Amino acid sequence: FALVVAETAMVEAVEGARDPLSALAAARGSASGLKPIVTVHRDLFRHPLQADELARFDAVICDPPRAGARAQSAALATAGVPVVMMVSCNPNSFARDARILADGGYRLDWVRPIGQFLWSRHVELVARFTR
Repeated sequence: FALVVAETAMVEAVEGARDPLSALAAARGSASGLKPIVTVHRDLFRHPLQADELARFDAVICDPPRAGARAQSAALATAGVPVVMMVSCNPNSFARDARILADGGYRLDWVRPIGQFLWSRHVELVARFTR
């Protein structure tokens, strides 16, 4: 998502694995006309960004592993980020994380299922929350 977002906004990409960050840096190096992209290696499952760290963002895109983003959702629920986009490959963890955001004052604007894996039961969910 970072390269597309960087067409119009500065990006801070936080990822627990180093390979995707290296790939992003390489892709960024060959792209032109993009806003700055900062990459941060951090395991958000174990060490989520806290409300004070999130306060500087206008929006957050969260694409957690299958287990979801319980701790990160709880931190987001107490932060003042106006827009949260959630991408999930697990409807159960998505529902739990969405409830955490809703209980924290976010409104679910929309959710869309995306069947991107042909001939499988796997589905991705993309949702927008605002406050």
